[in-house]
Amino acid sequence: MHSDSMDLKAIKEFGSRVKAAREKMGLTQVDVAEKADMTVNYFAMIERGEVNPSFEKMKAIAKVLKLKITIS
Repeated sequence: MHSDSMDLKAIKEFGSRVKAAREKMGLTQVDVAEKADMTVNYFAMIERGEVNPSFEKMKAIAKVLKLKITIS
């Protein structure tokens, strides 16, 4: 598999997991975006897998949603 397609798959997977965790906690996109110090539009793009967020953004989201980040 080409590395770009693997990266895209990982970005989409991250977005799906973030959305599921947010919904499980009963939070809106606005709630998470504000707590993670980013715009709601950017956060929505992360959930849809349209952008590759920086590690700092991922950490901020993980903190809000009480998720652990593992790198493999």
